Amino acid sequence: MSVEKGVVTTPPSITITTMHKDWKTENNPYMAFVYTSFQERATFISHGNTARLAMESGDPVLARICGTIAADEKRHENAYQRMVKKLLEVDPTVTMVAISNMMHQNITMPAHLMHDGRDPHLFDHFSSVAQRLGVYTAADYADILEFLIQRWELEKIEGLTSEGRRAQDFVCGLAPRIRRLQERADERARKMKPRDVEFSWIFNKKVSLI
Repeated sequence: MSVEKGVVTTPPSITITTMHKDWKTENNPYMAFVYTSFQERATFISHGNTARLAMESGDPVLARICGTIAADEKRHENAYQRMVKKLLEVDPTVTMVAISNMMHQNITMPAHLMHDGRDPHLFDHFSSVAQRLGVYTAADYADILEFLIQRWELEKIEGLTSEGRRAQDFVCGLAPRIRRLQERADERARKMKPRDVEFSWIFNKKVSLI
């Protein structure tokens, strides 16, 4: 990858694997690298948590498989985060705005496209179970954002335009807002009656969403 101010040139293979219309990256390579920096850390965390749960449930083979995937995702994470770190050095305002734009749109995992031909809300139901089990939670989302802010040293970046400073303020203040919103959502969930949903890939077994 070569970087010049305002321009990112990537080999075709990288462009193909990092740009996707469903990522809401607006065909912007800066936003794509922000997305993958976040998404790869999220999958590292979720696969690691799945490995832990598998081991606790007495399935060491599944735990080993998920642990291997988590380690691979960690390597991907490091690569993309280094790319964004470099972009912040050579083109800080444009990169900061890209980070802000990406976070405004929210980071949605590629699995949101999952479909079994039966449940039109499959990803939402899957996400609810993952949240309940501790595989991937809203707290993890906020933790990842705080991690990236620290790794990229976003609070310390200077020389931004007024637009860049507004983007910086938004991103650096977002994690506490996410946590507050999640606390309210958790409170509402506690007042709801338990609800079961069938998952076709586990032989239609009913799983509680709450």
